[in-house]
Amino acid sequence: MPDARAERPTDPSAGGPLAGVRVIELAGIGPAPFGCMMLADMGADVVRVDRASAAGDPGAVDRALNRGRRSIAVDLKRPEGVEVVLRLTDGADVLVEGFRPGVAERLGVGPDVVRGRNPRLVYARMTGWGQEGPYAQAPGHDLNYLALSGLLHAIGRADRPVAPLNVVADFGGGGALLATGVLGALLERTRSGVGQTVDVAMVDGAGQLATAIHGMRHEGYWEDEREANLLDGGAHFYDVYATGDGRFVSVAAVEPQFYALLLRGMGIDPAELGDQDDRSRWPAGSARFAEVFATRTRDEWCAILEPLGACFAPVLTLDEAPHHAHAVARGGFVDVDGHAVPAPAPRYDRTPLTAGAAPVPVGADTDATLAAAGFAPDEVARLREVGAVA
Repeated sequence: MPDARAERPTDPSAGGPLAGVRVIELAGIGPAPFGCMMLADMGADVVRVDRASAAGDPGAVDRALNRGRRSIAVDLKRPEGVEVVLRLTDGADVLVEGFRPGVAERLGVGPDVVRGRNPRLVYARMTGWGQEGPYAQAPGHDLNYLALSGLLHAIGRADRPVAPLNVVADFGGGGALLATGVLGALLERTRSGVGQTVDVAMVDGAGQLATAIHGMRHEGYWEDEREANLLDGGAHFYDVYATGDGRFVSVAAVEPQFYALLLRGMGIDPAELGDQDDRSRWPAGSARFAEVFATRTRDEWCAILEPLGACFAPVLTLDEAPHHAHAVARGGFVDVDGHAVPAPAPRYDRTPLTAGAAPVPVGADTDATLAAAGFAPDEVARLREVGAVA
Protein backbone atom coordinates (compact mmCIF):
# COMPACT_ATOMS: atom_id res chain seq x y z
CA MET A 1 0.00 0.00 0.00
CA PRO A 2 1.21 3.58 -0.52
CA ASP A 3 3.56 5.03 2.10
CA ALA A 4 2.18 8.30 3.50
CA ARG A 5 5.14 9.21 5.71
CA ALA A 6 6.68 11.75 3.36
CA GLU A 7 6.78 15.39 4.44
CA ARG A 8 3.69 17.44 3.63
CA PRO A 9 4.26 20.13 0.97
CA THR A 10 4.41 23.65 2.37
CA ASP A 11 3.66 25.39 -0.93
CA PRO A 12 0.02 26.65 -0.71
CA SER A 13 -0.42 25.85 -4.41
CA ALA A 14 0.32 22.18 -3.70
CA GLY A 15 -1.46 19.61 -1.57
CA GLY A 16 -5.17 19.20 -0.95
CA PRO A 17 -8.05 21.67 -1.27
CA LEU A 18 -7.22 23.34 2.07
CA ALA A 19 -3.57 24.04 1.26
CA GLY A 20 -2.69 27.45 2.69
CA VAL A 21 -5.31 27.27 5.47
CA ARG A 22 -3.74 27.55 8.93
CA VAL A 23 -5.37 25.77 11.88
CA ILE A 24 -4.53 25.96 15.59
CA GLU A 25 -5.73 22.88 17.47
CA LEU A 26 -5.89 22.98 21.26
CA ALA A 27 -5.09 19.39 22.17
CA GLY A 28 -7.97 17.14 23.16
CA ILE A 29 -9.15 13.57 22.67
CA GLY A 30 -11.49 11.78 20.29
CA PRO A 31 -13.63 13.80 17.91
CA ALA A 32 -11.68 17.08 17.84
CA PRO A 33 -8.39 15.38 16.87
CA PHE A 34 -10.29 13.34 14.27
CA GLY A 35 -11.81 16.48 12.75
CA CYS A 36 -8.39 18.13 12.69
CA MET A 37 -6.92 15.00 11.10
CA MET A 38 -9.48 15.40 8.31
CA LEU A 39 -8.51 19.06 7.86
CA ALA A 40 -4.82 18.11 7.77
CA ASP A 41 -5.53 15.36 5.22
CA MET A 42 -7.20 18.04 3.09
CA GLY A 43 -3.97 20.03 3.10
CA ALA A 44 -4.46 22.44 6.00
CA ASP A 45 -1.38 23.41 8.02
CA VAL A 46 -2.43 22.27 11.51
CA VAL A 47 -0.44 23.16 14.62
CA ARG A 48 -1.42 21.12 17.65
CA VAL A 49 -1.01 22.94 20.96
CA ASP A 50 -0.20 20.20 23.46
CA ARG A 51 0.20 20.48 27.22
CA ALA A 52 3.69 21.48 28.30
CA SER A 53 3.55 18.80 30.99
CA ALA A 54 3.16 16.14 28.28
CA ALA A 55 6.45 16.97 26.56
CA GLY A 56 8.60 13.87 26.37
CA ASP A 57 5.71 11.52 27.20
CA PRO A 58 5.31 9.06 24.29
CA GLY A 59 1.92 8.00 25.65
CA ALA A 60 0.55 11.51 25.16
CA VAL A 61 0.49 11.12 21.38
CA ASP A 62 -2.47 9.39 19.72
CA ARG A 63 -0.64 7.46 17.00
CA ALA A 64 -3.82 7.04 14.96
CA LEU A 65 -5.40 10.51 15.00
CA ASN A 66 -2.52 12.98 15.42
CA ARG A 67 -0.85 12.45 12.08
CA GLY A 68 -0.02 15.24 9.68
CA ARG A 69 0.48 18.16 12.03
CA ARG A 70 3.14 19.93 14.04
CA SER A 71 3.21 19.98 17.83
CA ILE A 72 4.13 22.73 20.25
CA ALA A 73 3.99 22.32 24.02
CA VAL A 74 2.38 25.22 25.91
CA ASP A 75 1.23 25.74 29.49
CA LEU A 76 -2.13 27.54 29.18
CA LYS A 77 -2.25 28.06 32.93
CA ARG A 78 0.53 30.62 32.60
CA PRO A 79 -0.27 34.05 31.13
CA GLU A 80 2.81 33.80 28.93
CA GLY A 81 1.48 30.53 27.50
CA VAL A 82 -1.89 32.11 26.78
CA GLU A 83 -0.13 34.94 24.96
CA VAL A 84 1.71 32.38 22.82
CA VAL A 85 -1.60 30.89 21.67
CA LEU A 86 -3.13 34.30 21.04
CA ARG A 87 -0.19 35.34 18.87
CA LEU A 88 -0.43 32.11 16.92
CA THR A 89 -4.15 32.61 16.30
CA ASP A 90 -3.52 36.18 15.10
CA GLY A 91 -2.19 34.67 11.88
CA ALA A 92 -4.47 31.62 11.70
CA ASP A 93 -7.69 30.86 9.84
CA VAL A 94 -9.19 28.37 12.32
CA LEU A 95 -8.94 27.54 16.02
CA VAL A 96 -10.36 24.23 17.30
CA GLU A 97 -10.98 23.52 20.99
CA GLY A 98 -12.70 20.63 22.74
CA PHE A 99 -13.05 21.89 26.31
CA ARG A 100 -16.24 21.87 28.37
CA PRO A 101 -18.25 25.10 27.97
CA GLY A 102 -16.58 28.01 29.75
CA VAL A 103 -13.11 26.48 30.10
CA ALA A 104 -11.62 28.30 27.10
CA GLU A 105 -13.01 31.57 28.44
CA ARG A 106 -11.47 30.97 31.86
CA LEU A 107 -8.13 30.21 30.24
CA GLY A 108 -8.28 33.46 28.28
CA VAL A 109 -8.61 31.92 24.81
CA GLY A 110 -12.40 32.09 24.35
CA PRO A 111 -13.98 33.23 21.10
CA ASP A 112 -14.59 36.83 22.21
CA VAL A 113 -10.90 37.33 22.95
CA VAL A 114 -9.49 35.42 20.01
CA ARG A 115 -11.91 36.71 17.39
CA GLY A 116 -11.61 40.19 18.85
CA ARG A 117 -7.96 40.08 17.81
CA ASN A 118 -8.57 38.26 14.52
CA PRO A 119 -12.11 38.85 13.18
CA ARG A 120 -11.48 36.53 10.21
CA LEU A 121 -10.88 33.54 12.48
CA VAL A 122 -13.26 30.56 12.47
CA TYR A 123 -13.56 29.39 16.08
CA ALA A 124 -14.75 25.76 16.24
CA ARG A 125 -15.93 24.30 19.56
CA MET A 126 -16.30 20.53 19.98
CA THR A 127 -18.36 19.25 22.93
CA GLY A 128 -20.64 16.36 23.74
CA TRP A 129 -23.75 18.26 24.81
CA GLY A 130 -23.27 21.71 23.25
CA GLN A 131 -22.62 25.12 24.75
CA GLU A 132 -25.92 25.44 26.61
CA GLY A 133 -28.72 23.32 28.06
CA PRO A 134 -29.19 21.27 31.27
CA TYR A 135 -26.53 18.74 30.23
CA ALA A 136 -23.95 21.26 28.98
CA GLN A 137 -21.59 20.77 31.94
CA ALA A 138 -22.23 17.04 32.38
CA PRO A 139 -19.52 14.53 31.53
CA GLY A 140 -20.32 11.99 28.84
CA HIS A 141 -19.13 9.71 26.08
CA ASP A 142 -20.37 8.47 22.72
CA LEU A 143 -22.86 6.02 24.22
CA ASN A 144 -24.49 8.75 26.32
CA TYR A 145 -24.91 11.10 23.36
CA LEU A 146 -26.43 8.28 21.31
CA ALA A 147 -28.79 7.51 24.16
CA LEU A 148 -30.12 11.04 24.54
CA SER A 149 -30.46 11.53 20.78
CA GLY A 150 -32.85 8.56 20.57
CA LEU A 151 -30.58 6.74 18.14
CA LEU A 152 -29.29 4.17 20.62
CA HIS A 153 -32.84 2.97 21.26
CA ALA A 154 -33.03 1.88 17.60
CA ILE A 155 -29.72 -0.03 17.55
CA GLY A 156 -29.62 -3.64 18.71
CA ARG A 157 -31.66 -6.79 18.89
CA ALA A 158 -35.27 -6.97 20.01
CA ASP A 159 -34.58 -7.53 23.70
CA ARG A 160 -32.12 -4.67 24.28
CA PRO A 161 -30.07 -1.89 22.69
CA VAL A 162 -26.41 -2.67 22.11
CA ALA A 163 -23.34 -0.48 22.58
CA PRO A 164 -21.94 0.11 19.09
CA LEU A 165 -18.37 1.19 18.51
CA ASN A 166 -17.85 4.83 19.41
CA VAL A 167 -17.78 5.87 15.77
CA VAL A 168 -21.35 7.14 15.49
CA ALA A 169 -21.48 10.09 17.90
CA ASP A 170 -17.76 10.61 18.56
CA PHE A 171 -16.45 10.50 15.03
CA GLY A 172 -19.45 10.72 12.69
CA GLY A 173 -21.65 13.05 14.71
CA GLY A 174 -18.63 14.78 16.26
CA GLY A 175 -15.35 14.91 14.36
CA ALA A 176 -16.74 14.70 10.83
CA LEU A 177 -19.39 17.30 11.66
CA LEU A 178 -16.66 19.52 13.08
CA ALA A 179 -14.73 19.38 9.82
CA THR A 180 -17.92 20.08 7.86
CA GLY A 181 -18.73 23.05 10.09
CA VAL A 182 -15.25 24.51 9.62
CA LEU A 183 -15.49 24.12 5.84
CA GLY A 184 -18.87 25.87 5.79
CA ALA A 185 -17.57 28.78 7.88
CA LEU A 186 -14.47 29.14 5.69
CA LEU A 187 -16.64 29.21 2.57
CA GLU A 188 -18.97 31.84 4.07
CA ARG A 189 -15.94 33.93 5.02
CA THR A 190 -15.07 34.33 1.35
CA ARG A 191 -18.31 36.32 1.01
CA SER A 192 -18.48 38.19 4.32
CA GLY A 193 -14.79 38.61 5.09
CA VAL A 194 -15.29 37.63 8.74
CA GLY A 195 -15.19 34.39 10.69
CA GLN A 196 -17.69 32.99 13.17
CA THR A 197 -17.98 30.58 16.08
CA VAL A 198 -19.09 27.04 15.26
CA ASP A 199 -20.80 25.09 18.07
CA VAL A 200 -20.42 21.36 17.32
CA ALA A 201 -22.14 18.94 19.73
CA MET A 202 -21.99 15.19 19.42
CA VAL A 203 -25.57 14.82 20.65
CA ASP A 204 -26.68 17.09 17.78
CA GLY A 205 -24.61 15.17 15.25
CA ALA A 206 -25.90 11.79 16.41
CA GLY A 207 -29.45 13.04 16.10
CA GLN A 208 -28.76 14.45 12.65
CA LEU A 209 -27.44 11.10 11.45
CA ALA A 210 -30.85 9.63 12.32
CA THR A 211 -32.80 12.11 10.17
CA ALA A 212 -33.87 9.49 7.63
CA ILE A 213 -35.05 7.14 10.40
CA HIS A 214 -37.16 9.92 11.90
CA GLY A 215 -38.59 10.53 8.43
CA MET A 216 -39.61 6.91 8.04
CA ARG A 217 -41.11 6.97 11.54
CA HIS A 218 -43.24 10.00 10.70
CA GLU A 219 -44.41 8.37 7.46
CA GLY A 220 -45.47 5.22 9.27
CA TYR A 221 -42.71 3.00 7.85
CA TRP A 222 -40.70 2.58 11.06
CA GLU A 223 -41.79 0.97 14.32
CA ASP A 224 -40.25 2.47 17.48
CA GLU A 225 -38.90 -0.90 18.53
CA ARG A 226 -35.82 -2.86 17.56
CA GLU A 227 -35.57 -5.74 15.09
CA ALA A 228 -38.99 -4.90 13.68
CA ASN A 229 -38.01 -2.81 10.67
CA LEU A 230 -36.47 -3.01 7.25
CA LEU A 231 -33.00 -1.80 8.22
CA ASP A 232 -32.51 -2.96 11.81
CA GLY A 233 -32.29 -6.74 11.40
CA GLY A 234 -36.01 -7.28 11.37
CA ALA A 235 -36.04 -8.24 7.70
CA HIS A 236 -34.38 -11.56 6.84
CA PHE A 237 -32.95 -10.06 3.66
CA TYR A 238 -31.19 -7.22 5.53
CA ASP A 239 -29.09 -8.87 8.21
CA VAL A 240 -25.85 -10.64 9.14
CA TYR A 241 -25.55 -14.43 9.21
CA ALA A 242 -23.00 -16.91 10.54
CA THR A 243 -21.39 -19.22 8.02
CA GLY A 244 -20.22 -22.80 8.45
CA ASP A 245 -16.69 -21.75 9.43
CA GLY A 246 -17.79 -19.39 12.20
CA ARG A 247 -17.40 -16.27 10.07
CA PHE A 248 -20.14 -13.95 8.87
CA VAL A 249 -21.75 -12.53 5.74
CA SER A 250 -24.00 -9.53 5.21
CA VAL A 251 -27.03 -9.40 2.93
CA ALA A 252 -28.98 -6.27 2.04
CA ALA A 253 -31.19 -7.38 -0.82
CA VAL A 254 -33.90 -4.78 -0.31
CA GLU A 255 -34.98 -4.36 -3.92
CA PRO A 256 -37.01 -7.24 -5.45
CA GLN A 257 -34.54 -7.88 -8.27
CA PHE A 258 -31.64 -8.30 -5.84
CA TYR A 259 -33.75 -10.41 -3.50
CA ALA A 260 -34.52 -12.76 -6.39
CA LEU A 261 -30.82 -13.08 -7.20
CA LEU A 262 -29.99 -13.75 -3.54
CA LEU A 263 -32.58 -16.52 -3.28
CA ARG A 264 -31.31 -18.05 -6.50
CA GLY A 265 -27.74 -18.09 -5.23
CA MET A 266 -28.85 -19.59 -1.92
CA GLY A 267 -30.91 -22.26 -3.68
CA ILE A 268 -34.19 -21.19 -2.05
CA ASP A 269 -37.50 -21.38 -3.89
CA PRO A 270 -39.18 -17.92 -3.63
CA ALA A 271 -42.54 -19.61 -3.02
CA GLU A 272 -41.13 -21.13 0.17
CA LEU A 273 -40.76 -17.71 1.83
CA GLY A 274 -43.77 -15.97 0.32
CA ASP A 275 -44.12 -12.22 -0.23
CA GLN A 276 -40.88 -10.40 0.52
CA ASP A 277 -42.73 -7.48 2.13
CA ASP A 278 -44.96 -9.61 4.38
CA ARG A 279 -43.51 -8.76 7.80
CA SER A 280 -45.30 -11.65 9.45
CA ARG A 281 -43.08 -14.02 7.45
CA TRP A 282 -39.77 -12.28 8.21
CA PRO A 283 -38.94 -14.36 11.33
CA ALA A 284 -39.37 -17.59 9.39
CA GLY A 285 -37.23 -16.13 6.59
CA SER A 286 -34.48 -15.28 9.06
CA ALA A 287 -34.47 -18.83 10.41
CA ARG A 288 -34.29 -20.27 6.91
CA PHE A 289 -31.47 -17.93 5.88
CA ALA A 290 -29.51 -18.84 9.03
CA GLU A 291 -29.93 -22.54 8.22
CA VAL A 292 -28.74 -22.15 4.63
CA PHE A 293 -25.79 -19.86 5.30
CA ALA A 294 -24.48 -22.29 7.92
CA THR A 295 -24.01 -24.95 5.22
CA ARG A 296 -20.99 -23.28 3.57
CA THR A 297 -17.96 -21.26 4.55
CA ARG A 298 -17.84 -17.50 4.18
CA ASP A 299 -15.49 -17.66 1.22
CA GLU A 300 -17.61 -20.31 -0.50
CA TRP A 301 -20.59 -17.95 -0.23
CA CYS A 302 -18.44 -15.16 -1.68
CA ALA A 303 -17.67 -17.32 -4.71
CA ILE A 304 -21.39 -18.02 -5.23
CA LEU A 305 -23.02 -14.67 -4.45
CA GLU A 306 -20.50 -12.00 -5.43
CA PRO A 307 -20.82 -12.70 -9.19
CA LEU A 308 -24.61 -12.38 -8.97
CA GLY A 309 -24.68 -8.79 -7.68
CA ALA A 310 -27.15 -9.66 -4.94
CA CYS A 311 -26.25 -6.89 -2.44
CA PHE A 312 -23.93 -9.20 -0.56
CA ALA A 313 -20.56 -8.73 1.12
CA PRO A 314 -18.41 -10.77 3.48
CA VAL A 315 -17.92 -9.44 7.01
CA LEU A 316 -14.18 -8.79 7.09
CA THR A 317 -12.07 -8.46 10.18
CA LEU A 318 -10.06 -5.29 10.75
CA ASP A 319 -6.94 -7.24 9.75
CA GLU A 320 -8.54 -8.55 6.57
CA ALA A 321 -10.07 -5.30 5.29
CA PRO A 322 -6.83 -3.65 3.99
CA HIS A 323 -6.03 -6.73 1.91
CA HIS A 324 -9.39 -7.22 0.18
CA ALA A 325 -9.21 -6.89 -3.59
CA HIS A 326 -11.51 -3.87 -3.64
CA ALA A 327 -9.50 -1.97 -1.02
CA VAL A 328 -6.28 -2.80 -2.85
CA ALA A 329 -7.68 -1.63 -6.20
CA ARG A 330 -8.81 1.71 -4.77
CA GLY A 331 -5.85 2.26 -2.48
CA GLY A 332 -8.32 2.20 0.39
CA PHE A 333 -5.60 1.95 3.03
CA VAL A 334 -2.24 3.67 3.35
CA ASP A 335 0.78 3.18 5.57
CA VAL A 336 1.26 5.69 8.37
CA ASP A 337 3.83 5.03 11.07
CA GLY A 338 4.17 1.43 9.91
CA HIS A 339 0.46 0.64 10.21
CA ALA A 340 -2.32 0.31 7.66
CA VAL A 341 -4.94 3.02 8.18
CA PRO A 342 -7.94 4.04 6.03
CA ALA A 343 -6.93 6.37 3.23
CA PRO A 344 -8.06 10.00 3.40
CA ALA A 345 -11.50 10.71 1.97
CA PRO A 346 -13.30 12.05 0.02
CA ARG A 347 -11.30 11.92 -3.20
CA TYR A 348 -10.59 15.02 -5.28
CA ASP A 349 -9.37 14.79 -8.85
CA ARG A 350 -7.29 18.01 -8.94
CA THR A 351 -6.22 18.40 -5.32
CA PRO A 352 -5.86 14.87 -3.95
CA LEU A 353 -5.70 14.31 -0.22
CA THR A 354 -2.59 12.98 1.51
CA ALA A 355 -2.37 11.21 4.84
CA GLY A 356 0.15 13.28 6.77
CA ALA A 357 3.38 12.12 8.29
CA ALA A 358 3.40 10.04 11.47
CA PRO A 359 2.69 11.98 14.68
CA VAL A 360 5.66 13.77 16.19
CA PRO A 361 6.53 13.84 19.90
CA VAL A 362 4.76 16.49 21.99
CA GLY A 363 6.56 19.81 21.59
CA ALA A 364 8.82 18.67 18.78
CA ASP A 365 8.03 21.75 16.68
CA THR A 366 7.88 24.37 19.44
CA ASP A 367 10.97 26.36 18.44
CA ALA A 368 10.37 26.25 14.69
CA THR A 369 6.69 27.13 15.00
CA LEU A 370 7.32 30.07 17.31
CA ALA A 371 10.13 31.36 15.11
CA ALA A 372 7.84 31.19 12.06
CA ALA A 373 5.21 33.14 14.04
CA GLY A 374 7.68 35.96 14.70
CA PHE A 375 8.95 35.08 18.16
CA ALA A 376 12.55 36.21 18.62
CA PRO A 377 15.09 33.72 20.01
CA ASP A 378 15.34 35.58 23.31
CA GLU A 379 11.53 35.49 23.64
CA VAL A 380 11.52 31.73 23.14
CA ALA A 381 14.30 31.34 25.68
CA ARG A 382 12.33 33.42 28.18
CA LEU A 383 9.19 31.35 27.59
CA ARG A 384 11.15 28.19 28.27
CA GLU A 385 12.66 29.70 31.37
CA VAL A 386 9.29 30.47 32.94
CA GLY A 387 7.79 27.11 31.83
CA ALA A 388 5.29 28.59 29.39
CA VAL A 389 6.54 26.33 26.59
CA ALA A 390 8.42 23.04 26.53
